[in-house]
Amino acid sequence: MKKKVIPALIIIALIFIMGGIYALQLLQKRYSYSTERADLNNYFSITSDTDVAIIYGDEMLAERAFLLDGTYYLDFDSVQNYLNDRFYYGVQDGRLIYTTASKIITTEIGSTSWYDSEGGNGDEGYVIAQMNGDTLLVALDYVKKFTNFSYAGYTDPNHIQITTSWDDQQVATVKKDTQLRIRGGVKSEILEDLHKDDTVVVLEEMENWVKVKSPDSYIGYVEKKKLSDITTKSPIPVTDYVEEEYTSLTRDHKINLGFHNIGGPAGNDTLSSVVSSAKGLNVISPTWIKLSSEDGSIKSFASSSYVNTAHSMGMEVWVLVDNFTSGNDVSTGQMMGSATARANFISNVINEVTACGADGVNFDFELIATEDGQSYVELVRELSIACRKAGLVLSIDNYVPMNFNDHYDLEEQGTVADYVVIMGYDEHYAGSSEAGSVASLSYVENGIINTLKEVDASKVINAVPFYTRIWHTSNGSLSSEAVSMKTAQEYIANHQISMEWDAEAGQNYGEYTSSDGTLNQIWNEDVTSIGQKIDSMKAHNIAGIAEWSLGMETSDVWDVIAGFTEG
Repeated sequence: MKKKVIPALIIIALIFIMGGIYALQLLQKRYSYSTERADLNNYFSITSDTDVAIIYGDEMLAERAFLLDGTYYLDFDSVQNYLNDRFYYGVQDGRLIYTTASKIITTEIGSTSWYDSEGGNGDEGYVIAQMNGDTLLVALDYVKKFTNFSYAGYTDPNHIQITTSWDDQQVATVKKDTQLRIRGGVKSEILEDLHKDDTVVVLEEMENWVKVKSPDSYIGYVEKKKLSDITTKSPIPVTDYVEEEYTSLTRDHKINLGFHNIGGPAGNDTLSSVVSSAKGLNVISPTWIKLSSEDGSIKSFASSSYVNTAHSMGMEVWVLVDNFTSGNDVSTGQMMGSATARANFISNVINEVTACGADGVNFDFELIATEDGQSYVELVRELSIACRKAGLVLSIDNYVPMNFNDHYDLEEQGTVADYVVIMGYDEHYAGSSEAGSVASLSYVENGIINTLKEVDASKVINAVPFYTRIWHTSNGSLSSEAVSMKTAQEYIANHQISMEWDAEAGQNYGEYTSSDGTLNQIWNEDVTSIGQKIDSMKAHNIAGIAEWSLGMETSDVWDVIAGFTEG
């Protein structure tokens, strides 16, 4: 009997032993550290020998860099988005341009050399910019000539660390050799080995794991217990490039600028009459110069006798230059996209303005297509250089800022120009689908507020309308005509329209129905509505007021305007 019990006990013991071994294996499998290593090419999404992953700050970007003949390149859009948006790619010319406060620096696509508008030149020893299919690539070393950032390149696999921010960082020291893993957890694949005393950047702390960036810019997870001395570090900023200062010719008084729509040469003779009732007017801007050809040619009505008369009246003359009164046959985009045409246009404008003795340029290019936005801004930069050298004030006219016109780049205008003029009108215009105010108070206020987000108040001028629209709705069809303040006043009186204050619009509103059933409406621009707009300008302490256009006003508005500019 005893002989049978002993084998049974042995079998049971063996079962327990085997079960324990299996349990230990399960525990080991669950809690032991994986030694499997990640495919680093997959981690960085490397597709070729020239493909380079980008770590921008502490983030891996979807965009790619390129390593060509030992030089790192970024595509042009990424250069603008992440490093410096002042670079301009002249597609028509095949040129990469960088413009400072005093010169235009140009390199031909595919070249190792550059030249500037002041006669300077140089050779970098690498191709500065080159095409990769339809994409322009720009050498990072060339971008660094005009931009403060740092970069470090790594191979096996290719990735590059780009740093543009010098904010404080949380860093930690690795206590002993360990591994950086793709995810938090001991079973996650290993990205790379970390060694004792390595310093890592702490990106996110969890209960047992910490997301970090390693010294060679791998981003992954390490056990918290393997780190020590978490502290704050202040990186040393890169200050190699000292940007040239943009000086401004702003005045030490409020600007009161009247637009003089001369219509043609004969309009020059109307100067005295259109300012006869004006008070406090210190700048007049006659509509003298228009773009007439894609090669940068202009048509001008400039008159030195007009300038002399204006000066004798105590007014500066800022010559208005436009692109929309020559008809539809002239392509503004074509002119702006050519470096030669831009230079010709600017030279022609400066020659005309200085020859007549005027004091400044009022640049009024409108209806710029989104795709021509960068060419427009480059033209503004280059025009600002010429005006600065000639001692001319540069003011630029703009629509009230909206999302759809942000390619006019008010921030850059606020840097390179002396004044930014917001045309605070045409809220509702001839082509509007509904009747409404030309310039309601909220429209004007929002225009000022949004402009001040991009431009310093000392450079902002708000233009008010000396006109309004009379709207007619008949059989479901809407039409309107723009009329002067004088004509609107007469229209209201002649039709005995009862006007009531519209607090939301900040204007007097009236309507009447004609005998044929036509509904006639008017949101009137008058001394009261102008006064409300001026109150907003005072509250925001902007640089001045402008009026479109002289001769359309009622004389009583000048006392209100003078109260702003002289008060």
